[in-house]
Order: sequence, then C-alpha cells, then structure tokens
Amino acid sequence: MEKIIALPEGVQIEIDNFKVSITGEKGKLERDFASPLFNKYLKIEKTGNAMKITSTSTKRKQKAIVGTVASHLINMIEGVTKGYTKKLKIAYIHFPFTVKLEDDKINITNFLGEKSPRFAKVIGDSKVEVKGDIVTVTGINKEEVGQTASNIELATKVKGFDRRVFQDGIFLLK
Repeated sequence: MEKIIALPEGVQIEIDNFKVSITGEKGKLERDFASPLFNKYLKIEKTGNAMKITSTSTKRKQKAIVGTVASHLINMIEGVTKGYTKKLKIAYIHFPFTVKLEDDKINITNFLGEKSPRFAKVIGDSKVEVKGDIVTVTGINKEEVGQTASNIELATKVKGFDRRVFQDGIFLLK
C-alpha cells in the first residue's frame, strides 16, 4: 500500500525518521508520526517533488494508517500554502453579551445575564478577531483552528434552559 502526495511550488519538506517539517509561504508546521504500534510497517520518504507514504504490511489497519498520515500531510501542505479560516456568529435574544480577546483566551461577559464571565482558550498559534457580531479564527494548523472555534462555541453552551427559547450563543457559520 502506498500513497503519493505531490508538493506544490514554494513548499519545502524535511523528513527526519518520522518527524516531518513542512515550510511554505504562510509558515512552518512540524509533526511527529513516530509510534511503536506502526513504525515497523510505515515509511515516509521524499521522492523528487512528491512525498511517498508506504506500508510493507497488507493488513487493513496498516492501510488505514497510511491514509491517515497522508491526510495529515495534505492538511499541513494546505495550511502552509492557503491557511485555514473559521467564522462564528454571535447571536443573542435575551441579554446582549460582549466578546473580548485577552492574550490567549476569549472573555465572554454578560452571557444570559450571568455575573461571572465565561472563557474560551485559544489553542496554539491561532489568531482570533472579533469584528461586530462575527468572530474569525485563522491559522495554518487545521486542528488548532478547529479546536479554538469549538472552544468558543462550547463556552456559550446553554445548560438548564430550553434551547428552543434560549437561542443565545456563538455558532459556527458554514
């Protein structure tokens, strides 16, 4: 089983054992794929202007690992070339609440009239921008951008109220 991933122009790759470093116009991403469970079957190598992920085993789980590693590498290449963006919408019906950015957390005050503020953590190098009722999360790492957007959405999860009536929160736009 093997997968070949073509490298676009302007993307450099370095492979040291199972540690892969990809550099592009937006930045640099590193990921370590070392694992004692599948390293004896898996091989990552650079061939010309492409990357080749191969497995010596024909077992189903080893084939799945090859696909997973290939997907992670494709996401890394897309991140360093284009980047990732998630947009969230601030919606309130009952109490207007404010969203402020403080260092590596987001402060949400007066949510449903609560006295104590709620916080959402910004993961990694993700950048958060609040403009009007739109919160934009950008970055080069897909997992960090997605987790930051999820943290913001979960910080305004309504508990103990009917969701059909209390539709306040920060929600991911599609």
